[in-house]
Amino acid sequence: MALTSFALGLGAATSNGATEHTCVGADCVGPSAVAAAAAAAPARITPSGVGAVRLRRTYMSLRRAGSLGKLITGCELGGPRTRSATLRAPLSGHVDLTLRSPRRVATILVRGGATARGIGIGATSARVRRAFPGAKIDHRGDAVLGLTIVRVPRGAGGRLEFGVDTKTKRVTLIGIPRIPVCD
Repeated sequence: MALTSFALGLGAATSNGATEHTCVGADCVGPSAVAAAAAAAPARITPSGVGAVRLRRTYMSLRRAGSLGKLITGCELGGPRTRSATLRAPLSGHVDLTLRSPRRVATILVRGGATARGIGIGATSARVRRAFPGAKIDHRGDAVLGLTIVRVPRGAGGRLEFGVDTKTKRVTLIGIPRIPVCD
């Protein structure tokens, strides 16, 4: 074990449990740098969720896992029982929950910290169309929301929506399976 990790330049545990730092050639890599690099990678967005947050999982299971924040009041247009919860770091955004108990994730809105096929916040609509060739562009929200919705149907890579700002022409929101709108 120690020989293998030294060969990779990752260091090895000593007899007292401390980890040694080693360098191979010009590349110096400590175990903390390897862990930081793995943690810095953005979460993966799929049609079923983002990172550990999946559609239809219960709020309590995700809260215990540290993926969601406190339960907060959701969209007032949905009625008095609507609830949402914020995504915890490294993700940014929120989830909308079902009305019945146990509350389950109904939609996920990502504002940062994750990518779908390399497309994240700040990407252009052209990059979205290249990554998802079957995506459909909907301009109905341009005037009211200031967003062009790029819908990815199930057959073209999953039920996702990208919100592209009409002024900057960049992705500002990613919704799984859709971008929830509450005006």
